[in-house]
Amino acid sequence: MYPFAYHRPDSLAAAAALLAGEDAKALAGGQTLLPTMKMRLASPAALVDLSKLRELHGIEVSGSTVTIGAATTHAEVAGSAAVAKAIPGLAALAGGIGDPAVRHKGTIGGSVANNDPAADYPAACLALGATIVTNKREIAADQFFTGLFETALAEGEIITKVRFPVAQASGYAKFRNPASRYAIVGVFAAKTAGGARVAVTGAGAGGVFRWKEAETALAANWSEAAVAGLKASAAGLNSDIHADAEYRAHLIGVMTKRAVAAAK
Repeated sequence: MYPFAYHRPDSLAAAAALLAGEDAKALAGGQTLLPTMKMRLASPAALVDLSKLRELHGIEVSGSTVTIGAATTHAEVAGSAAVAKAIPGLAALAGGIGDPAVRHKGTIGGSVANNDPAADYPAACLALGATIVTNKREIAADQFFTGLFETALAEGEIITKVRFPVAQASGYAKFRNPASRYAIVGVFAAKTAGGARVAVTGAGAGGVFRWKEAETALAANWSEAAVAGLKASAAGLNSDIHADAEYRAHLIGVMTKRAVAAAK
């Protein structure tokens, strides 16, 4: 690990000012950034620790919206009775991230901002039609995720919270890597007032994406049977040591059926 400056500001404005400096990185749970620094794959000049910012913590359920502060851990989301009641699929997703150590340190904001192509939260954001709120603006999930490890965030922009509309039903299923527990393929299915939404993580060469054919089928008939005959295309899917594109295409269909079956 290379030398770096460490800052722990006590206000969002101070954090934003520090991140505007040259080659500064935000530190949330550190579950991705710190390992890459240890392996010398990343060498920021400064780390800006966001853990002291109270406005980034907490869960609020109000009417038809669940709002989760960016520094809220996966364990807190998984253990929230309010989230489990309002959006069962979201609570289940959070409970399946990594292991207990990861869940008690990793944060929703860090996961969304990093946009790892095999991460779980991006699928929930996309399927539920979430809004990512930053210190500067609000960004719809459909416009937020722009590619592998890429988002619409500008330099120095900080995610403060994520707002999820409450779905009529939601479920998540993933075929996970037994070592990392990242999704080889994960599917989040949501029945919303605007129709069915299905988001796939772990499979796409360009990161998380919506499976429109499944959405059309589920909009007409929200059931496992509606997607039983669908086959995802292998075009544009990842092939690696864990699974080739054809196998991932098969898993998309299987995980979609499981997500719909698990939906509450």
